[in-house]
Parts: sequence; structure tokens; C-alpha cells
Amino acid sequence: MKYEEVVLGRRSIRAFQQKPVPRSVLEEVIELATRAPSSMNTQPWHLHVLSGEPLDRIRAENTERMLGGVPPSKESRGIGTYEGEHRDRQVEIAVQLFKAMGIARDDKDKRQDWILRGFRQFDAPVSIVVTYDRVLQEGDIAQFDCGALVNGLVNAAWSRGLGCVVNSQGIMHSPVVREHAGIPEDQVIMICVAMGYPDEEFPANAVVSKRRPVNEVATFVGFADDPLKEAGQ
Repeated sequence: MKYEEVVLGRRSIRAFQQKPVPRSVLEEVIELATRAPSSMNTQPWHLHVLSGEPLDRIRAENTERMLGGVPPSKESRGIGTYEGEHRDRQVEIAVQLFKAMGIARDDKDKRQDWILRGFRQFDAPVSIVVTYDRVLQEGDIAQFDCGALVNGLVNAAWSRGLGCVVNSQGIMHSPVVREHAGIPEDQVIMICVAMGYPDEEFPANAVVSKRRPVNEVATFVGFADDPLKEAGQ
């Protein structure tokens, strides 16, 4: 694929074929993703690539804790509370997804099932848990660098016919993930990425989230064609 095809075509995938992903393909994806930039080339990330029984154990215990009302125990900081336009965008994508899936506002059972899918990492055949070195926890740059890596992961995966969804519910109970993935104590669990071949029959997989136009995102200063400069302001 051309770069534009990858970036414009990629979307979050929330249902997968139960088809194994060859390790060789995963290695290609990871090799591409690790070309992501990092501060002074520190490359603070580690990737724990899970499949099969270890991933199933994480899914089961994660879900059991959630249903049992066990409080989350994430190691990464939470997102806080989104309000205003940020909350509006959250609601907008939720409406798109629920409409595609035929989930009514008052359908508690279907809404609960949707939440549980997240805790099961959407039943993906592969989960990549992203961690970084604990000695870097006090700053913000290592987390920023991990974000660049994750962007590389999802785009590289798409270029190889794989879909992904970045999923914080999958690591909501970090001790469970640490135990079954064998993650060392000197690493902080940041996020996970569910990955596999997309199930094209799943309605939510066709949902394309809306993006803000360039003129809302970017402010250009000092350019010859600056409309404010042309107006003498």
C-alpha cells in the first residue's frame, strides 16, 4: 500500500477472524513500528506479544474481576475527565458504533456485552502489551515515545492486512497482565493493542471516525499566504 492508503484506510477493528497471525508477519510489523522516533533515540519501549493460552487467561481473569466489581489497578495514569468538545467527540463515536451494532440507549444487556468485549481485548488472536522502563516513569517523554510506537504498530499492521484497536480495558488489571505475560517489575505497563485479521462481517468494523479538518487543528504563522498578513493585520 501507499502511505496515504494506509493512513486514510486504517480504522479501529473490534472483531477479528479466529485465524492465527504468523509470527513472521508480527515480526515484520514490529520491525517497521520500531522505526518510530523517540527522544534522543532512547527507545524506552518493550513489546510483549501474547497469543493462545496466556492471552486467554488474561481475558478470563480480567473479565472476572470486572464483573466482580474489583477496582481497576492500571499502572499508567488515567485519562481524567473529558468535557466540552472532547466529551462530544467521545459521544459521537459511541453513537456511530452503537448505531452500527443496533444497540439501543436503554439496552443494558447489549451495552454490557460491548463493555465486556473490551475487557476480553475484543477476542483478538494477538495482544501486544506496550511497556516502558520504570526508571523513566517520572517524566512524560517515555509515554509520548510509546504513543509514537503504537501509531507505527497500527499502521504497519494495516499495511500487512491486519487490524488493530488500541485498548486500555485490556490492561485495566495490570497485575493480571504482568503475571500471565511474565512482565518484569522494572517495566511499567502502558497500553495494549489488540491485533488480528479483521472480521469484515462485523458491523462496527466499517465505522470510520470523523476527524477535525486541518483549519481547526493547525495554526500557520509567518507564511506568505497568511490571510491575516494579506489583510494588513
